[in-house]
Amino acid sequence: MLDYKLLEALAAVIDQAGFERGARALGLTQSAVSQRIKLLEARLGQPVLVRTPRLGPTPLGRRLLNHVQQVRLLEHDLLDQIPALGESEQRLRIAINADSLATWWPTVTGSFCRERDLLLDMLVEDQEVALRRMRDGEVAGCICATPRPVQGARSHPLGSMRYRALASPDFVQRHIAKKGHAIPPLLPAETLR
Repeated sequence: MLDYKLLEALAAVIDQAGFERGARALGLTQSAVSQRIKLLEARLGQPVLVRTPRLGPTPLGRRLLNHVQQVRLLEHDLLDQIPALGESEQRLRIAINADSLATWWPTVTGSFCRERDLLLDMLVEDQEVALRRMRDGEVAGCICATPRPVQGARSHPLGSMRYRALASPDFVQRHIAKKGHAIPPLLPAETLR
């Protein structure tokens, strides 16, 4: 059976990017958090954190963090259904591409997150990297181009985005006209190389 106090210490250290900040977030001393991590590693018989060159989870640590996040989501859903248990702010770690984040994402998720007291911890990654992060258990969800879900997850099509190559007239003059290309009103893709 997993000890969730130990798992919360691991999650706090990673979420807060350090033992001292993780301890502060939990209302504990740094020594207490360090002891919890050591105890967790002793019980599992292997490390859950890589301490150098940069603090981060080991593959086992990533799996445990994913588990903690899933338990938090289940608890949050339960709290929504049973108000007497109290309210808690939920934190969800997702990977999202920069294009989605800069365009449609804030409009779609803003009120949804506010209504549910949900904080999103977003990793900005390319679609392919985002899927790998989810597969590795670093995030609970991702925006990606692959319709096939990661094992144990669901895939929901969100739509598609059309990309149009645009350039300012100054850019066209500097980089395309200089090379002797004719400049039609709409530039074909091959002249943009």
